[in-house]
Amino acid sequence: MQIGIDSFVATDADPQTGKTVSPRQRVADLLEEIELADQVGLDVFGIGEHHREEYLDSAPAVLLSAAAARTQNITLTSAVTVLSAADPVRVFQQFATLDLVSQGRAEMVVGRGSFIESFPLFGLDLEDYDELFIEKLALLLELRDNIYVNWNGKHRPALTGQGVFPRPLQAPLPVWLGVGGTPQSFARAGRLGLPLMVAIIGGEPHRFRPLIDLYRQAGKDAGHDPATLKVGLHCLGYAAETDSEAADDFFPGYAQAFTAIGKERGWPPVTRSQFDALLGPTGALHVGSPETVVEKVLRQNQELGGIDRFSFQMSVASLPHAKLMKAIELLGTEVAPAIRKELATAP
Repeated sequence: MQIGIDSFVATDADPQTGKTVSPRQRVADLLEEIELADQVGLDVFGIGEHHREEYLDSAPAVLLSAAAARTQNITLTSAVTVLSAADPVRVFQQFATLDLVSQGRAEMVVGRGSFIESFPLFGLDLEDYDELFIEKLALLLELRDNIYVNWNGKHRPALTGQGVFPRPLQAPLPVWLGVGGTPQSFARAGRLGLPLMVAIIGGEPHRFRPLIDLYRQAGKDAGHDPATLKVGLHCLGYAAETDSEAADDFFPGYAQAFTAIGKERGWPPVTRSQFDALLGPTGALHVGSPETVVEKVLRQNQELGGIDRFSFQMSVASLPHAKLMKAIELLGTEVAPAIRKELATAP
Protein backbone atom coordinates (compact mmCIF):
# COMPACT_ATOMS: atom_id res chain seq x y z
CA MET A 1 0.00 0.00 0.00
CA GLN A 2 1.27 3.46 -0.91
CA ILE A 3 1.04 6.08 1.84
CA GLY A 4 0.76 9.74 0.94
CA ILE A 5 -0.49 13.19 1.79
CA ASP A 6 -2.95 15.50 0.03
CA SER A 7 -3.01 19.25 0.59
CA PHE A 8 -5.37 22.05 -0.38
CA VAL A 9 -2.78 24.63 0.77
CA ALA A 10 -5.32 26.19 3.13
CA THR A 11 -4.69 29.71 4.43
CA ASP A 12 -7.31 30.00 7.19
CA ALA A 13 -6.14 31.51 10.45
CA ASP A 14 -4.96 29.17 13.16
CA PRO A 15 -8.14 28.94 15.27
CA GLN A 16 -6.15 28.63 18.48
CA THR A 17 -3.87 31.66 18.00
CA GLY A 18 -5.71 33.69 15.34
CA LYS A 19 -2.46 34.01 13.41
CA THR A 20 -2.29 33.78 9.64
CA VAL A 21 0.65 33.39 7.30
CA SER A 22 1.13 35.24 4.04
CA PRO A 23 0.49 33.40 0.77
CA ARG A 24 4.22 33.62 0.06
CA GLN A 25 5.05 31.94 3.36
CA ARG A 26 2.33 29.30 3.01
CA VAL A 27 3.67 28.24 -0.39
CA ALA A 28 7.20 28.14 0.98
CA ASP A 29 5.95 25.98 3.85
CA LEU A 30 4.18 23.67 1.42
CA LEU A 31 7.36 23.04 -0.54
CA GLU A 32 9.19 22.21 2.69
CA GLU A 33 6.41 19.78 3.58
CA ILE A 34 6.64 18.01 0.23
CA GLU A 35 10.43 17.89 0.49
CA LEU A 36 10.22 16.30 3.93
CA ALA A 37 7.59 13.80 2.74
CA ASP A 38 10.07 12.71 0.08
CA GLN A 39 12.95 12.47 2.55
CA VAL A 40 11.04 10.30 5.06
CA GLY A 41 9.96 7.85 2.38
CA LEU A 42 6.31 8.65 1.75
CA ASP A 43 5.07 7.50 -1.64
CA VAL A 44 2.92 10.32 -2.98
CA PHE A 45 1.98 13.97 -2.42
CA GLY A 46 -1.16 15.46 -3.97
CA ILE A 47 -2.28 19.05 -4.43
CA GLY A 48 -5.98 19.84 -4.79
CA GLU A 49 -7.61 22.44 -7.01
CA HIS A 50 -9.90 25.15 -5.70
CA HIS A 51 -10.79 28.65 -6.78
CA ARG A 52 -11.59 30.12 -3.37
CA GLU A 53 -9.92 32.71 -1.17
CA GLU A 54 -9.02 30.25 1.59
CA TYR A 55 -6.95 27.94 -0.65
CA LEU A 56 -3.79 28.56 -2.69
CA ASP A 57 -4.12 25.53 -4.98
CA SER A 58 -5.77 26.97 -8.10
CA ALA A 59 -2.71 25.94 -10.19
CA PRO A 60 -1.64 22.54 -8.83
CA ALA A 61 0.68 21.67 -11.72
CA VAL A 62 2.73 24.81 -11.02
CA LEU A 63 3.12 23.94 -7.33
CA LEU A 64 3.95 20.33 -8.14
CA SER A 65 6.57 21.39 -10.67
CA ALA A 66 8.24 23.54 -8.02
CA ALA A 67 8.19 20.52 -5.71
CA ALA A 68 9.62 18.29 -8.43
CA ALA A 69 12.82 20.32 -8.48
CA ARG A 70 13.27 19.72 -4.73
CA THR A 71 12.44 16.01 -4.52
CA GLN A 72 13.84 12.75 -5.82
CA ASN A 73 11.42 9.85 -5.43
CA ILE A 74 7.94 10.89 -4.36
CA THR A 75 5.06 10.70 -6.85
CA LEU A 76 3.45 14.09 -7.49
CA THR A 77 -0.26 14.21 -8.29
CA SER A 78 -3.33 16.39 -8.33
CA ALA A 79 -6.03 15.79 -5.75
CA VAL A 80 -8.18 16.45 -7.75
CA THR A 81 -7.94 18.26 -11.07
CA VAL A 82 -11.41 19.75 -11.64
CA LEU A 83 -11.68 18.48 -15.20
CA SER A 84 -15.24 19.71 -15.76
CA ALA A 85 -14.01 23.31 -15.67
CA ALA A 86 -10.73 22.80 -17.54
CA ASP A 87 -9.51 22.33 -21.09
CA PRO A 88 -8.29 18.73 -21.35
CA VAL A 89 -5.60 19.74 -23.84
CA ARG A 90 -4.06 22.21 -21.39
CA VAL A 91 -4.44 19.80 -18.48
CA PHE A 92 -2.62 17.09 -20.42
CA GLN A 93 0.15 19.48 -21.49
CA GLN A 94 0.65 20.72 -17.93
CA PHE A 95 0.96 17.25 -16.44
CA ALA A 96 3.04 15.94 -19.32
CA THR A 97 5.43 18.81 -18.62
CA LEU A 98 5.37 17.97 -14.91
CA ASP A 99 6.23 14.38 -15.83
CA LEU A 100 9.29 15.58 -17.73
CA VAL A 101 10.39 17.94 -14.95
CA SER A 102 9.98 15.21 -12.33
CA GLN A 103 11.63 12.49 -14.45
CA GLY A 104 8.50 10.37 -14.62
CA ARG A 105 6.88 10.97 -11.22
CA ALA A 106 3.69 12.75 -12.32
CA GLU A 107 0.12 11.54 -12.03
CA MET A 108 -3.26 13.18 -12.01
CA VAL A 109 -6.50 12.44 -10.21
CA VAL A 110 -9.39 13.92 -12.17
CA GLY A 111 -12.85 14.60 -10.84
CA ARG A 112 -15.65 17.11 -10.59
CA GLY A 113 -14.56 18.77 -7.36
CA SER A 114 -16.67 19.51 -4.32
CA PHE A 115 -17.21 23.25 -4.97
CA ILE A 116 -18.82 25.04 -7.90
CA GLU A 117 -16.93 28.38 -8.10
CA SER A 118 -15.00 27.27 -11.17
CA PHE A 119 -18.15 27.09 -13.31
CA PRO A 120 -19.04 30.81 -13.39
CA LEU A 121 -15.33 31.71 -13.22
CA PHE A 122 -14.68 29.98 -16.53
CA GLY A 123 -18.02 30.78 -18.14
CA LEU A 124 -19.58 27.34 -17.78
CA ASP A 125 -23.17 26.36 -17.05
CA LEU A 126 -23.64 24.33 -13.87
CA GLU A 127 -26.53 22.52 -15.57
CA ASP A 128 -23.91 20.86 -17.79
CA TYR A 129 -22.11 19.44 -14.72
CA ASP A 130 -22.29 15.76 -15.71
CA GLU A 131 -22.06 16.22 -19.45
CA LEU A 132 -18.95 18.38 -19.19
CA PHE A 133 -17.08 15.84 -17.10
CA ILE A 134 -17.97 12.82 -19.22
CA GLU A 135 -17.01 14.55 -22.46
CA LYS A 136 -13.77 16.02 -21.13
CA LEU A 137 -12.66 12.78 -19.52
CA ALA A 138 -13.09 10.99 -22.84
CA LEU A 139 -10.97 13.62 -24.58
CA LEU A 140 -8.26 13.52 -21.90
CA LEU A 141 -7.89 9.76 -22.28
CA GLU A 142 -7.78 10.12 -26.06
CA LEU A 143 -4.99 12.70 -25.73
CA ARG A 144 -3.11 10.42 -23.36
CA ASP A 145 -3.16 7.53 -25.81
CA ASN A 146 -2.61 9.38 -29.11
CA ILE A 147 -0.29 12.17 -30.26
CA TYR A 148 -2.58 13.21 -33.11
CA VAL A 149 -6.25 13.36 -32.27
CA ASN A 150 -9.43 13.61 -34.30
CA TRP A 151 -12.22 14.47 -31.89
CA ASN A 152 -15.52 16.31 -31.88
CA GLY A 153 -17.65 17.28 -28.89
CA LYS A 154 -20.24 19.74 -27.67
CA HIS A 155 -18.27 21.82 -25.19
CA ARG A 156 -14.94 22.36 -26.94
CA PRO A 157 -13.81 23.13 -30.50
CA ALA A 158 -13.04 20.02 -32.52
CA LEU A 159 -9.58 18.56 -32.96
CA THR A 160 -8.81 17.60 -36.55
CA GLY A 161 -5.55 15.73 -36.32
CA GLN A 162 -3.49 18.29 -34.43
CA GLY A 163 -0.56 17.02 -32.41
CA VAL A 164 -0.59 17.65 -28.65
CA PHE A 165 2.83 18.23 -27.10
CA PRO A 166 4.91 17.64 -25.10
CA ARG A 167 4.51 13.94 -24.54
CA PRO A 168 5.11 12.66 -21.01
CA LEU A 169 8.00 10.43 -20.03
CA GLN A 170 5.55 7.78 -18.78
CA ALA A 171 3.47 5.97 -21.33
CA PRO A 172 0.72 6.11 -20.41
CA LEU A 173 0.64 9.02 -17.98
CA PRO A 174 -1.26 7.67 -14.93
CA VAL A 175 -4.79 9.06 -14.58
CA TRP A 176 -6.93 8.18 -11.56
CA LEU A 177 -10.64 8.91 -11.31
CA GLY A 178 -11.62 10.77 -8.14
CA VAL A 179 -15.11 9.91 -6.86
CA GLY A 180 -17.44 10.76 -4.00
CA GLY A 181 -20.41 8.51 -3.43
CA THR A 182 -22.39 8.00 -6.64
CA PRO A 183 -22.60 4.45 -8.04
CA GLN A 184 -22.38 5.78 -11.59
CA SER A 185 -18.92 7.22 -10.94
CA PHE A 186 -17.59 3.98 -9.46
CA ALA A 187 -18.96 1.95 -12.36
CA ARG A 188 -17.55 4.43 -14.90
CA ALA A 189 -14.06 4.10 -13.45
CA GLY A 190 -14.32 0.33 -13.65
CA ARG A 191 -15.53 0.31 -17.25
CA LEU A 192 -12.65 2.59 -18.24
CA GLY A 193 -10.11 0.55 -16.28
CA LEU A 194 -8.92 3.62 -14.38
CA PRO A 195 -7.53 3.54 -10.84
CA LEU A 196 -10.09 4.80 -8.34
CA MET A 197 -9.51 7.46 -5.67
CA VAL A 198 -12.36 7.58 -3.15
CA ALA A 199 -12.81 10.74 -1.08
CA ILE A 200 -14.18 9.85 2.36
CA ILE A 201 -14.62 12.82 4.70
CA GLY A 202 -17.39 11.58 6.98
CA GLY A 203 -19.50 8.65 8.06
CA GLU A 204 -18.15 5.11 8.19
CA PRO A 205 -15.74 4.08 5.42
CA HIS A 206 -16.78 0.42 5.46
CA ARG A 207 -20.08 1.50 3.90
CA PHE A 208 -18.17 2.16 0.68
CA ARG A 209 -17.49 -1.56 0.20
CA PRO A 210 -20.52 -2.17 -2.08
CA LEU A 211 -19.45 0.73 -4.30
CA ILE A 212 -15.87 -0.49 -4.47
CA ASP A 213 -17.15 -3.98 -5.30
CA LEU A 214 -19.25 -2.39 -8.06
CA TYR A 215 -16.11 -0.73 -9.44
CA ARG A 216 -14.18 -3.98 -9.44
CA GLN A 217 -17.02 -5.92 -11.04
CA ALA A 218 -17.54 -3.28 -13.74
CA GLY A 219 -13.85 -3.43 -14.54
CA LYS A 220 -13.86 -7.19 -14.71
CA ASP A 221 -16.96 -7.19 -16.93
CA ALA A 222 -15.21 -4.73 -19.26
CA GLY A 223 -12.28 -7.10 -19.60
CA HIS A 224 -9.72 -5.24 -17.52
CA ASP A 225 -7.07 -7.09 -15.54
CA PRO A 226 -8.14 -6.99 -11.86
CA ALA A 227 -4.54 -6.16 -10.94
CA THR A 228 -4.89 -2.81 -12.72
CA LEU A 229 -8.08 -1.83 -10.87
CA LYS A 230 -6.39 0.03 -8.04
CA VAL A 231 -8.28 1.64 -5.17
CA GLY A 232 -7.07 4.62 -3.16
CA LEU A 233 -8.60 6.48 -0.22
CA HIS A 234 -8.40 10.22 0.39
CA CYS A 235 -9.26 10.74 4.07
CA LEU A 236 -8.90 13.36 6.74
CA GLY A 237 -6.06 12.36 9.04
CA TYR A 238 -3.22 13.53 11.25
CA ALA A 239 -0.63 11.91 13.51
CA ALA A 240 0.87 13.18 16.76
CA GLU A 241 2.67 11.51 19.65
CA THR A 242 -0.55 10.62 21.47
CA ASP A 243 -4.23 10.24 20.64
CA SER A 244 -5.24 13.14 22.86
CA GLU A 245 -2.60 15.46 21.42
CA ALA A 246 -3.63 14.62 17.87
CA ALA A 247 -7.33 15.16 18.57
CA ASP A 248 -6.77 18.43 20.41
CA ASP A 249 -4.52 19.70 17.62
CA PHE A 250 -6.86 18.74 14.79
CA PHE A 251 -10.31 19.57 16.13
CA PRO A 252 -10.25 23.41 16.22
CA GLY A 253 -9.28 23.82 12.57
CA TYR A 254 -11.47 20.93 11.45
CA ALA A 255 -14.48 22.48 13.21
CA GLN A 256 -13.68 25.93 11.80
CA ALA A 257 -13.44 24.65 8.21
CA PHE A 258 -16.48 22.39 8.22
CA THR A 259 -18.67 24.85 10.10
CA ALA A 260 -17.84 27.48 7.46
CA ILE A 261 -18.66 25.07 4.65
CA GLY A 262 -21.82 24.08 6.52
CA LYS A 263 -23.08 27.64 6.44
CA GLU A 264 -23.01 27.44 2.64
CA ARG A 265 -24.63 24.01 2.46
CA GLY A 266 -27.10 24.04 5.31
CA TRP A 267 -25.19 21.86 7.76
CA PRO A 268 -25.23 22.54 11.51
CA PRO A 269 -22.04 23.68 13.29
CA VAL A 270 -19.53 20.95 14.07
CA THR A 271 -19.41 19.80 17.69
CA ARG A 272 -16.64 18.06 19.61
CA SER A 273 -18.89 15.07 20.29
CA GLN A 274 -19.45 14.58 16.54
CA PHE A 275 -15.72 14.85 15.98
CA ASP A 276 -14.93 12.36 18.73
CA ALA A 277 -17.42 9.87 17.25
CA LEU A 278 -15.54 9.99 13.93
CA LEU A 279 -12.32 9.13 15.77
CA GLY A 280 -13.72 5.72 16.73
CA PRO A 281 -12.66 2.46 15.07
CA THR A 282 -15.31 2.70 12.32
CA GLY A 283 -15.25 6.49 11.85
CA ALA A 284 -13.81 8.43 8.92
CA LEU A 285 -11.14 10.45 10.78
CA HIS A 286 -7.65 8.94 10.94
CA VAL A 287 -6.42 11.16 13.74
CA GLY A 288 -4.30 9.81 16.57
CA SER A 289 -0.98 8.36 17.61
CA PRO A 290 1.00 6.43 14.98
CA GLU A 291 -0.23 3.17 16.51
CA THR A 292 -3.87 4.25 16.36
CA VAL A 293 -3.55 5.48 12.78
CA VAL A 294 -1.85 2.27 11.66
CA GLU A 295 -4.54 0.13 13.26
CA LYS A 296 -7.32 2.11 11.61
CA VAL A 297 -5.77 2.09 8.13
CA LEU A 298 -5.20 -1.65 8.32
CA ARG A 299 -8.78 -2.20 9.49
CA GLN A 300 -10.16 -0.29 6.54
CA ASN A 301 -7.84 -2.07 4.15
CA GLN A 302 -9.43 -5.32 5.26
CA GLU A 303 -13.01 -4.01 5.31
CA LEU A 304 -12.75 -2.61 1.80
CA GLY A 305 -11.15 -5.66 0.22
CA GLY A 306 -7.65 -4.25 -0.18
CA ILE A 307 -6.43 -0.69 -0.68
CA ASP A 308 -3.54 0.31 -2.94
CA ARG A 309 -3.07 3.90 -1.73
CA PHE A 310 -4.00 5.84 1.38
CA SER A 311 -3.66 9.64 1.37
CA PHE A 312 -3.93 11.78 4.50
CA GLN A 313 -5.59 15.20 4.13
CA MET A 314 -4.23 17.37 6.96
CA SER A 315 -4.27 20.93 5.61
CA VAL A 316 -8.02 21.36 6.20
CA ALA A 317 -7.31 21.77 9.94
CA SER A 318 -5.16 24.92 9.50
CA LEU A 319 -2.37 23.44 11.59
CA PRO A 320 0.87 25.35 12.13
CA HIS A 321 3.70 24.44 9.81
CA ALA A 322 5.75 22.92 12.64
CA LYS A 323 2.92 20.53 13.57
CA LEU A 324 2.42 19.51 9.94
CA MET A 325 6.13 18.82 9.62
CA LYS A 326 6.09 16.65 12.75
CA ALA A 327 3.05 14.76 11.47
CA ILE A 328 4.76 14.14 8.12
CA GLU A 329 7.79 12.81 9.97
CA LEU A 330 5.62 10.42 11.98
CA LEU A 331 3.74 9.24 8.89
CA GLY A 332 6.99 8.53 7.07
CA THR A 333 9.07 7.03 9.87
CA GLU A 334 6.44 5.18 11.92
CA VAL A 335 3.06 4.85 10.21
CA ALA A 336 4.11 3.88 6.69
CA PRO A 337 6.79 1.34 7.77
CA ALA A 338 4.39 -0.33 10.21
CA ILE A 339 1.67 -0.66 7.55
CA ARG A 340 4.12 -2.02 4.98
CA LYS A 341 5.52 -4.53 7.46
CA GLU A 342 2.08 -5.75 8.48
CA LEU A 343 0.88 -6.16 4.91
CA ALA A 344 4.10 -7.88 3.86
CA THR A 345 3.66 -10.54 6.53
CA ALA A 346 -0.10 -10.96 6.21
CA PRO A 347 -1.25 -14.38 5.01
